Parts: sequence; structure tokens; C-alpha cells
Amino acid sequence: MTTITLKVSEADKTFMKAMAKFEGVSLSELIRTKTLEALEDEYDARVGEIAYQEYLDDVAHGHRALTLEEMAEELGIELQG
Repeated sequence: MTTITLKVSEADKTFMKAMAKFEGVSLSELIRTKTLEALEDEYDARVGEIAYQEYLDDVAHGHRALTLEEMAEELGIELQG
């Protein structure tokens, strides 16, 4: 496993250590999981914004969204229910 050094203020370190204790994990685990969760959330938000803008561009050019049934038929998938 690779090591990354992170510089923080003493106050930040104290807070992060308290949060790690509160969550019952090591400081390293807290920083790793919270950082990755935040990055994944940011990635998802940006991808969503891009997809929504592409949708708006398609609508502006006269395209319409397919229904679930239309998409399933186009892909040859039989929907149940």
C-alpha cells in the first residue's frame, strides 16, 4: 500500500482524530474513506451534469427521449411485469 503525507493544522488534526474515534476507525481509515466518498460524489455529480446537458442539447435539436418500453424493444429485451 502507498503512503501519502497530508499537512494539516493542529486543530484539524485534533478534529479528525476525534471524528475517527467517534466513528470507531483509525485516522488513516477515516481520511481514506471520507476522501474517496467525497471524490466519488463529486465525480457522480459532474457526470450527471454532463449527461443532463447532453439531454438538453438533444431536446434543443428536436430529439426526444425514448420510453423504457421503446428502449427495451430497440435492445431486444423483454420486460416483465
